[in-house]
Amino acid sequence: MSILALIIKREFIAKVRNKSFIVMTFLSPLLMVALAAFVGYLSTMKSDAKEIVIHDASGLFVKDFKNSEEYSYLDRTTESLASLKDSINAEKFEALLVIPKELDNKKLASEIKYISNESPDPDFVSDLESTIAKRLTKSNLEIANLDTLAIKNAQAIVKVSLSKASGEENVKGLNYIKVFIGAGFGYLIMMFIIIYGNMVMRSVIEEKTNRIIEIIISSVKPFQLMMGKIIGTSLAGVLQFVIWAIVGGILLTVASMFLGINITPPAAGMATTAAEGSLGNLQLYANEFFKLPLLTLVISFLVYFIGGYFLYSSIYAAIGAAVDNETDSQQFLLPIILPLMLAVYVGFFSVLNDPHGTVATTFSMIPLTSPIVMLMRIPFGVPWWQILISLVILFGTFFLVVWFASKIYRIGILMYGKKPTWKELYKWLKY
Repeated sequence: MSILALIIKREFIAKVRNKSFIVMTFLSPLLMVALAAFVGYLSTMKSDAKEIVIHDASGLFVKDFKNSEEYSYLDRTTESLASLKDSINAEKFEALLVIPKELDNKKLASEIKYISNESPDPDFVSDLESTIAKRLTKSNLEIANLDTLAIKNAQAIVKVSLSKASGEENVKGLNYIKVFIGAGFGYLIMMFIIIYGNMVMRSVIEEKTNRIIEIIISSVKPFQLMMGKIIGTSLAGVLQFVIWAIVGGILLTVASMFLGINITPPAAGMATTAAEGSLGNLQLYANEFFKLPLLTLVISFLVYFIGGYFLYSSIYAAIGAAVDNETDSQQFLLPIILPLMLAVYVGFFSVLNDPHGTVATTFSMIPLTSPIVMLMRIPFGVPWWQILISLVILFGTFFLVVWFASKIYRIGILMYGKKPTWKELYKWLKY
């Protein structure tokens, strides 16, 4: 067996036999399922409706405000404003809506007040304004002796049907589905990089601090040791992810079938209900989903997963070799996290609006952001040559970074008692 294979085996066994690794491997799915079940339970609970007191001196609007699950409207027009304001201060009610008596509707619209100790929800305020505006508009039409029924019947309701150039029916919101599918794969890569990249760095720091590295380095080349740590840790991480997926899937199924707990996110449930009530839209979404390049997406995920993880892990390993403890490593971690955060922002703000635009295409080629941005672009249909160029650049950068990182690793692994700077790391690259 080669030296590299022995190091990979040693790192893998050391990780999987670690007590914390074993505990978190089986405890994490339990915690996640428990959290999902708890959120599902909370989503079924209904809080008491907030009571909104209305003092409508004009007598125009009281009947226009309808109670809902969140808000309940109480007519207190006969009571004094002073006593109602005292009730708000005493927090007996959520808020007070004061509508004065004015003959001029334009003046009335500017003198309505909403009194509350807490800042109201902007959507709720918008609904209030819309309700009042409709009533005032109707009143203005009646004052002008205009036929309100005829005006209402004359209002056009436009619903644009969506279709493709081939004549197939299209659906709304498909771009959001595509982005979130790609973002899900990208998020897995980012999470794996951060969690297990840090694990590689801590492993290097630990061996360096315990002076074990001085014995190991006497018979192993620094490059082999660094690659062994990266690959061994990644294999342990993949094993942990597979166990999480299997155990988590079993627990979610048991929780939904036998405990009667709805673990579907509220937003997903609402989207399903809306789709079911839209004359077969659910089937259209399903058809569009299976038309996505799913095989390309899965294969690309695996390849970008390997390339992205190896690229960032080599940087983490170099940082671990350059410092003596995790505290000193903080100054070097920000440049690693920033490209990952940038990739997420570019994905959501650029890919969603223009998946084949200059910004999205450029960042899907840059190796530090391509594992996330390209995966978010692939559901929109990316030419194979763009994916190939992106992968060539990614793995080419990986080998280049490994070469530079091995130089830092070779020198820093035996350096003790000195906090390195960026300037010193640059000098180490020249040795």
